[in-house]
Amino acid sequence: MPSHHHHHHRSTPLLFSATSATSSSSQSFLSKLLLLLTLLPLSLAALAFILQWRGGGESDPTIATSGAYSRWAPRGSHHEVFPGMETFSSLFPKSHSSSDCINLGRSSSPSLPYYGDWKFGFEANIRPKICITTSTSAGLEQILPWMFYHKVIGVTTFFLFVEGHAASPNVSKVLESIPGVKVIYRTKELEEQQAKSRIWNETWLSSFFYKPCNYELFVKQSLNMEMAIVMARDAGMDWILHLDTDELIHPAGAREYSLRQLLLDVPSNVDMVIFPNYESSVEREDIKDPFTEVSMFKKNFDHLPKDTYFGMYKESTRGNPNYFLTYGNGKAAARIQDHLRPNGAHRWHNYMKTPNEIKLEEAAVLHYTYAKFSDLTSRRDRCGCKPTKDDVKRCFMLEFDRSAFIIASTATEEEMLNWYREHVVWGDKDLRLKLLRKGILTRIYAPTAIIQGLRESGVFSSVISNAPSTISKDKFLASIDSSNSSRVVSLASHASRKIGRSRQHQPSVRKVLEIEASAAHEEAAVPPLSPPAAWTMTTLEQ
Repeated sequence: MPSHHHHHHRSTPLLFSATSATSSSSQSFLSKLLLLLTLLPLSLAALAFILQWRGGGESDPTIATSGAYSRWAPRGSHHEVFPGMETFSSLFPKSHSSSDCINLGRSSSPSLPYYGDWKFGFEANIRPKICITTSTSAGLEQILPWMFYHKVIGVTTFFLFVEGHAASPNVSKVLESIPGVKVIYRTKELEEQQAKSRIWNETWLSSFFYKPCNYELFVKQSLNMEMAIVMARDAGMDWILHLDTDELIHPAGAREYSLRQLLLDVPSNVDMVIFPNYESSVEREDIKDPFTEVSMFKKNFDHLPKDTYFGMYKESTRGNPNYFLTYGNGKAAARIQDHLRPNGAHRWHNYMKTPNEIKLEEAAVLHYTYAKFSDLTSRRDRCGCKPTKDDVKRCFMLEFDRSAFIIASTATEEEMLNWYREHVVWGDKDLRLKLLRKGILTRIYAPTAIIQGLRESGVFSSVISNAPSTISKDKFLASIDSSNSSRVVSLASHASRKIGRSRQHQPSVRKVLEIEASAAHEEAAVPPLSPPAAWTMTTLEQ
């Protein structure tokens, strides 16, 4: 009995040690398994990191560092990433000011997965540095896609002369928050400064002075361009373009879809580069967003065989006054250099020499004109002109603008729509196909793809939501000043007061200026011009 009892006592610890051994071996197995499961993904991640670091991830533009040349860089433009983007390391500076605190990467949409933390800013080593200047009264729905499209193709800096809706606090505070954007309001101070411009004493723009509407806009654009040249030089820019917010540069013919690459390849002795314009050719009357809904464009005379242009002229114009609805003489980029001056909205010039210019053979400026039915009435509401044949000549330089203004001012909504269908919309499928095959009409989808991608990635909504909710008192007053009236003081009358001229003397002043012009052999500013008409064929052939 005692022995039995003793045996029982000895067996208990044995049993206990056996169970504890089993549990400890299972625990060590589990811990080994956990260790393996932890180490395996870690080692795979490390391997992936090493491969990327050694160059395996070069296809992702966001991880290119300033030490590694990215394959997105235009050749010769110094280790650069996608045109207009910064390298990953320098994306977000530690100190944020209100103008550079936008995180464009806050996107729930996966359509541009590598978009991540790109910031459309500019860096010191990007060459050439390109800026665009514009005079606009548009809203964010037009300005943001226009601006970011040009950032994607390599434009770093924007000088926006705003008035009307564009100058309202809700719009301007967003524009001011974007890196590389300078907003200039049409204040009394600005007009006083521009009234002192040497342009008023010169002859090349004098035929546009003291006239309403489009002529006044043309003078205003030229004065704004003059100021933008100074700002561009101060910002260290290499090239300047003047574009309206209904125009997009199409850098065809470059080694990649990059305006920077295109201008990089321009010989150094060239001062000015002309982009012939293509005109939007809409296929429906209910377009709301031309940049993403229009894919068909009418090519410029400069980009077509002459026999095709003249041979198809009648079918291309469809009873309209000219081959294009509006201008046909393109837009130009100028190299920033001493004595540069505007030469109207379409060209640049130089006070000391005749610029050496080239016309691009493939690249173009896409002009989205009358692309929305509402463009008819918006032009009508912009000008205080009477809808008579004589009065519209004082207001509009181009024949189609004159006809459109008269229709918009006198016709019923239904008549207007019928007129728009007949003169603007390309509803005839057979004619479309015929002209597409001849190359007069062409399909261009790049802007649609780029702007859709930007919109889906949340860029525009992010810029708007990240803009500061308030603006400074000075800027608020400036924006109110500019948005309340597009003409706080009429430039022409202001200038005439400044220079001590009264309105009664203007005709004689103009005569004096005209005499001076002939004496100085100064070329007049280049206005918006229509393309060659069919009757000019014989003169061209001679």
